[in-house]
Amino acid sequence: MRRPYMPMPSIRPGLFAAAGTACLLSSLLWWGFFRTVETVETEPVRRASIENAVTALGVLQPQRYVDVGAQVSGQIRHIAVKAGDGVAKGDLLLEIDPAVQQATVQANRATLASLRAQLAEQEAQRDLARQQADRQQQMAAEGATRLEDVQTAQANLRIARARIDSLRAQIDGARSTLQGNEALLGYTRIYAPIAGTVVTLDAREGQTLNATYQTPNVMRIADLSRMTVWAEVSEADVGRIRPGMPVYFTTLGLQDAAGRPRRWPGRLRQVLPAPPAAQGAAAQPGTQNAAPAGKVVLYTALFDVDNADGALMPQMSAQVFFIAAAANDVLVAPLAALSPLAGDAERFTARVLTGDALQSREVRIGVRDRLSGEVLDGLDEGERIVTAVRHERASRRLRW
Repeated sequence: MRRPYMPMPSIRPGLFAAAGTACLLSSLLWWGFFRTVETVETEPVRRASIENAVTALGVLQPQRYVDVGAQVSGQIRHIAVKAGDGVAKGDLLLEIDPAVQQATVQANRATLASLRAQLAEQEAQRDLARQQADRQQQMAAEGATRLEDVQTAQANLRIARARIDSLRAQIDGARSTLQGNEALLGYTRIYAPIAGTVVTLDAREGQTLNATYQTPNVMRIADLSRMTVWAEVSEADVGRIRPGMPVYFTTLGLQDAAGRPRRWPGRLRQVLPAPPAAQGAAAQPGTQNAAPAGKVVLYTALFDVDNADGALMPQMSAQVFFIAAAANDVLVAPLAALSPLAGDAERFTARVLTGDALQSREVRIGVRDRLSGEVLDGLDEGERIVTAVRHERASRRLRW
């Protein structure tokens, strides 16, 4: 039995074109969005200066200063200086009304004069008593007087001498009192104890000072030619600093001729053995205690700098750098790209991009800071050290 003839359906050329286009679009979609791309990030090995430093905050104070106070009470009659004035040692600074002290000195002088007059009178009495005693002794040798009269004359002589000794002691005491009150009278005129600049003036003419219980400060004189930096160092870093190590600091707003922050170099003089009582500010010398529980302990480090041009002023803030190690114009590499080798603090491994290939290198590092290290060997200038290798889908690299 013959089957009827069934012709095969014809395939149109457009279907082949559509299928090819779909495949091409799928390939492009995969290539553009779903394939994995390897991204290598590098950084060149370059020359630079590097330093290993301990950083701290500090405040500037004059190395030498004096708080001038009043040693006597009274009203301020005249102030001869103002804040900012330069003074020489011995210059008049301030006058206090001396009326009370002058009256006291005059009374002391009158008392001393009275005691001296009493002494002269008593010396005359002593001379008379001596003459009477001598006469009684002569008469007793001749049997012309009584023993009782002789003894009375001798007793009067001893009494006169004792009164003279008492008056002389009183005169010494009155003279000392007078000298003390004359000194207080002199304190009504206050003179500069050192040469320097009046940096603060806390008194006004007409103000009454009371020096009975404590000395009121009226001004501060400081020698601004040399300053001391009081730096606060954390307990985590204080073990890394030592007296004699180099240190420098910068301040806010002060720049050098090139427009960069100006540096003032020095050397660490000392680290105070106990933290200041008031944590949070560089303290002046005084009582020192431990910090409250839970607070960061800060130790005070001191170093001195010249201030010949007067650019530095008291109470300026300072960013301080204690240099533990430094190297200038050396090859440096980022520490983040280095992997330490066990058992050697100077040995690291690094990957270097050479053409399209990655090579592993052993590198020796010297001075280092938080970000970079000095390359002693293992790398050459200009080589690109791999800092990161990332694998991500191509779609993540697109930027819309």
